[in-house]
Amino acid sequence: MAYEDTGAEPAPGQVTGVLAALQRLLATFAEILHTRIEILSTELEESGGRVRQLFVYGLVSLFCLGVGVVLATVFIVAAFWETHRLYVLGGFAVFYLGIGVIAALVMRHKIRTRPRLFSATMAELGKDRERMISRR
Repeated sequence: MAYEDTGAEPAPGQVTGVLAALQRLLATFAEILHTRIEILSTELEESGGRVRQLFVYGLVSLFCLGVGVVLATVFIVAAFWETHRLYVLGGFAVFYLGIGVIAALVMRHKIRTRPRLFSATMAELGKDRERMISRR
């Protein structure tokens, strides 16, 4: 009876095959990770640019609207100075307070309903997770 090799040491082809499969797996993982980081980076850049733009436009808008409102108020109060200046001032106070409350409510709504940060990255990671689960 001849003694057979029980495979205690794997054949050289098996080691290479396993290592090659492991290398492909690592390369695929690195590629997926690289793609996700690129998506995250793009979202950060877009978000930062959008925030800067909104901030500048917001400041310019607030400044110009503020100056315009003050000048319009002074003009109207001066026009009614002799007859109903207190009524006009009270009306403007109520008007500005109303606009302020409405703006605060709109801002609160916008903050509560804003899109999630990094939503595209999270969606891609979710797809990756689903693909990995379905392969099992």
